[in-house]
Amino acid sequence: MIYCFHLIDAPHSEALRTEVRPRHKAYLATVADRIAFAGPLLAEDGRTMVGSLLAIDFPNRAAALQWLSQEPFTKAGLYASVSVYAFSNLWPQKQGFPPAAAS
Repeated sequence: MIYCFHLIDAPHSEALRTEVRPRHKAYLATVADRIAFAGPLLAEDGRTMVGSLLAIDFPNRAAALQWLSQEPFTKAGLYASVSVYAFSNLWPQKQGFPPAAAS
């Protein structure tokens, strides 16, 4: 089951996000083969990171929450708000991803 993580940064946490980001990316790499999509949520300026949106396959909610508990941004206290939901993709992805390579 894919679980979506909607994670909003605490106010004034830009420096913390920058400091911890390499560990966050390394941790994401441990589940790279199970990531449906992942990336920062952005402010209206299209550049300022204000949170994260991750969609990752886990066998169950307990496994998803266990993974999140060890995620570096979580451990560093970056997030002011955390929501985790099971997700069923019923619409073919058309935007936001490069076209599949020709076989």
